[in-house]
Amino acid sequence: MILTDLLTAADTAELVALRHALHRRPELSSQERETAARIAVELERCRADEILTGLGTHGVAAVYDSGVEGPTVLFRCELDGLPITEISTFAWRSEIEGKGHLCGHDGHMAILCGLARYLDANRPARGRVVLMFQPAEETGAGAADVIADARFEQIRPDFAFALHNLPGLPLGAVGVRPGPFTFASEGLAIRLSGRTSHAAQPEAGLSPAAVMCRLMEALPALPETLGHTPGHSLVTLSHARLGEAAFGISPGEADIFVTVRAIDDELQAELMGRAETLARDLAKAGGLGVDFDRHENFAAGHNDEEAVARIEKAADALGVKRVVVGDPFRWSEDFGRFGSVAKTGLFVLGSGEDHPGLHNPDFDFPDELIPAGVSLFALIARDLCG
Repeated sequence: MILTDLLTAADTAELVALRHALHRRPELSSQERETAARIAVELERCRADEILTGLGTHGVAAVYDSGVEGPTVLFRCELDGLPITEISTFAWRSEIEGKGHLCGHDGHMAILCGLARYLDANRPARGRVVLMFQPAEETGAGAADVIADARFEQIRPDFAFALHNLPGLPLGAVGVRPGPFTFASEGLAIRLSGRTSHAAQPEAGLSPAAVMCRLMEALPALPETLGHTPGHSLVTLSHARLGEAAFGISPGEADIFVTVRAIDDELQAELMGRAETLARDLAKAGGLGVDFDRHENFAAGHNDEEAVARIEKAADALGVKRVVVGDPFRWSEDFGRFGSVAKTGLFVLGSGEDHPGLHNPDFDFPDELIPAGVSLFALIARDLCG
């Protein structure tokens, strides 16, 4: 079997056209109404036994049920785009200023729609196959919202699989590893509150400047300070603001944003707690008030050994090049949340060694990956459900 065996030339052309149409109309996280509606129409054509819409806001799920006892196997893709202005000149470039499918979610959706076409013609012999089009991946909210939806229990999976295209790897190559695969992450916003005064009388106020500077130095060093294994955790300073841009004011407040990342959820929880404690202690020593907000919480992604074996078996059957993934990726993927309900397997599919990076304003998903992704998912489905 070769990669194009499972799709006709007409199917591939239609999926590419669908990908381009989705690319033109990106929608941001939790706003994917038009995208979800378009996907639901595609799935109706592929004669799913059941289609669930509005899951966890705008999620869509198609169920192909054999009616015979067996595993429920879920394949997931993402609906949302990014708040980035696209600079490419393709005919299918984004028509919405300030928004773009610059992570490849349009391609991932086309792959899952291709899998729906395959399942329409090749029904599972046992168990069920569920195709999940998930909202709000980019903010880390979508998977939790879907799982919290009462209807998710109807499609609760035994296995869950997903792919993500990855620039820097050879086109079509597969990268996977058991165990930790993607980092947990969360944004921590820290506000320091003192007292504003005239710049000519700074002694009349209470500036947070000194504490802010200490935190900007101490927070990124926190993993080393705590003795964490090198490479297992990371605190990145992402934004800082001291008062307003003015010369006549000694500022009374400051904001610091950091992104906290760790190899597993337990280490992540410890690091987030210690970051807040550090800020609280320094603020108290400086006579300042301090408040916290947390944003964009992603669970760590952990690949089940059996799920990885299924992915590797499919890649080998197709003759796909496999690349070694030695260490977990420090970026986060909302798919990690599905590890709380199923045996999960996430793999990367190479977008080309010289391809523009994810979230770059000139990124575009390689259409050549659509039949590759469909074939890999189809063989995994066939392996588990016949």
